[in-house]
Amino acid sequence: MQLTMNKLKLALAVQLACLPAAAIAADTQKNDETALETITVRGQYTVNETIDTATGLGLTLMETPQSVSVMTEQRMRDQNINTVLETVKNAVGVSSTELDNVRSSFKSRGFEVTNYQIDGVPLAWSLAGDSGETVADVAIYERVEFVRGATGLLTGAGDPSASINLVRKRAASKELKGYVNLAAGSWSKKQITADVANSLNSTGSVRGRLVAKYLNSDSYWDFYEENSAVLYGVVEADIAAATTIRVGGSYQNRDPKAATWGALPALFTDGSYTDWDVATTTGTDWTKWDTSNTNYFASLNHGFNNGWQLVVNYNRMEYEKDSKLLYVYGALDKDTGAGLSAQRYRAYGETTQDSFDAQLKGDYQLFNQQHEFVIGAISSKQDIATDSYTPIGGDMSGGYDRVDIDNFYQWGGLAEPEWQATAVRAEDVSIKQTGVYAATRLSATDDLKFILGGRVSSWDREGIWYGAAEDYGNSGAFVPYVGALYDLTSQHRLYASYTEIFKAQDRRDSNNSLLDPVEGKSYELGLKSAFFDDRLHTTVAVFQIKQDNLAVVDPTFVPTAEQQTAYYGANGTESEGFEFEVTGEPVTGWNISAGYSQFEAEDAANNKVNTDSPRKQFKLFTTYQFAELLPELTIGGGANWQSKTYLEGGGARLEQGAYTLVNLMARYDIADNMNVQLNAANLLDKKYYNYMTVFGSAYTQYRYGTPRNVTLSFNYAF
Repeated sequence: MQLTMNKLKLALAVQLACLPAAAIAADTQKNDETALETITVRGQYTVNETIDTATGLGLTLMETPQSVSVMTEQRMRDQNINTVLETVKNAVGVSSTELDNVRSSFKSRGFEVTNYQIDGVPLAWSLAGDSGETVADVAIYERVEFVRGATGLLTGAGDPSASINLVRKRAASKELKGYVNLAAGSWSKKQITADVANSLNSTGSVRGRLVAKYLNSDSYWDFYEENSAVLYGVVEADIAAATTIRVGGSYQNRDPKAATWGALPALFTDGSYTDWDVATTTGTDWTKWDTSNTNYFASLNHGFNNGWQLVVNYNRMEYEKDSKLLYVYGALDKDTGAGLSAQRYRAYGETTQDSFDAQLKGDYQLFNQQHEFVIGAISSKQDIATDSYTPIGGDMSGGYDRVDIDNFYQWGGLAEPEWQATAVRAEDVSIKQTGVYAATRLSATDDLKFILGGRVSSWDREGIWYGAAEDYGNSGAFVPYVGALYDLTSQHRLYASYTEIFKAQDRRDSNNSLLDPVEGKSYELGLKSAFFDDRLHTTVAVFQIKQDNLAVVDPTFVPTAEQQTAYYGANGTESEGFEFEVTGEPVTGWNISAGYSQFEAEDAANNKVNTDSPRKQFKLFTTYQFAELLPELTIGGGANWQSKTYLEGGGARLEQGAYTLVNLMARYDIADNMNVQLNAANLLDKKYYNYMTVFGSAYTQYRYGTPRNVTLSFNYAF
């Protein structure tokens, strides 16, 4: 790698030197008795609650020795963010690619994001979110947390990239409180959202909350329409002075018409590039990709007399997907529009996951210092079943057929085939994961603290996946966690961390034994600071990530009747870079969230990896309320910039140059409890790729991002 840790430390020093002089001056005037732990941020784009996403210890953002970004509910409403995918697009240090109308992949620091949590409990998603996970609505969440780096202490198996934690809305209000939002926008968009909370008894010991949302919209794509519905309910009851139970459920359904599978052909047969209108689609009137998610959950929180706390959770996820799709591929003749073919495919799938976890945490005294400790256990099982239906007369296995397209220039779709009445089981897989973890934060002095932790994990996958038998995993894998924090002053905290994560693999060595899991190791050094009476928070971080024991073909292996190929574990991808983030309300009425991230990632042969992920990103969103002149008016806007991306393969190459997406908003308070808001996204109507795939001329494709669009909403709060 070109960057070394010494250069990364130098980059940290440079970033620190560039901190605003006014902010540093304000810091020097603060009373040293103000402690970082007593954060009272008044901004709307950060939180002062403790989080469990990284360590389980219940630490604030300032106390967590990793980079953490938070997308608050207010930020999401200000920017008109509606889905998990949109939070990723606007969060610091993460990026996304959209494979089609349903599936997306997320990446951070050069690796794919495969770790997700709900209220801090690990949750497994389907491949690329093909059950609708990535486009799930965020109306039921009060915030979305992004912890970057390896997160194996709490999430177990995965990649050393990041973990995304979805924090559900709570039933905390003892009085009637809520809002109703009506919205309309581009492409005949119509949307209504309601969020109501109240006490369910006279004392307020039992409380409830209900969230509902409905969306109906056309699209910038030809033929495409979308309908979605969300319903969420939760009840919390204080059954004793220190004991609270919470039960609830949610349902999300998405029913798109003319859904796509794959993207647009990128190359002509003469090697030149296509340039389609953004409305062009490979969908047709019968293609669909319906998804639904039903979630049931229950939790018990009990506080002991000594201050310790016990939390027990149960979570059940039920996903359904019902699809009829076309996949268009081939090399296109520039003059005639011929040369493309289509596969027609139908499938129905169900996925269930049951998760249990228990956690005990609290404080203890040792050597005249107070320390924190947590111990927890997690168990989950995911069952995946998918049936595919082959078209009658289909000439391909696996539920597909092949149809030639005469002239794609005159594309109006293909007729829906007749399907076989009997389905073929394509997926029948069970994934089990268990883990026991413990961590402690030791206070060496008032200014110096260490976090030590570890997890013992087991992960196993077994079943049939599109005709191939699977049976692999790892038992008793140990994942360490080490962190250190040092208070330079009352407002500046230096931190360092070493975190790990593992991922089981099904490759076998020359003895026909499964390889050990891929190991992800993350090193991070940073500085977290607070300015202006804790109104403004900054984080500067440098990192180095290694992924070792990647499977590489063993060239010395002689094939046998039982085994055709063997692999060995080798040191693999390395990623190095730095990030800077600033969040808060430095001046009354001015909220800001901004960040810059940069990395380089290469494999063991010094080849760049994941080149479709931008190496450099800058993301900004800010709002200002004219508190003195016109307090009814709030204006805001932002810009997301990213460096160029590209893919190469099979003699073909696709490249997306650096680009910026600009968005604006304005809100006016009609009354104390009523306002209207206007949002404009991609204001400059930038035409860009948000997905690329490359493999020769036949399978080189791209997908365009969303063009300029506006949304006007009316909000009534009570």
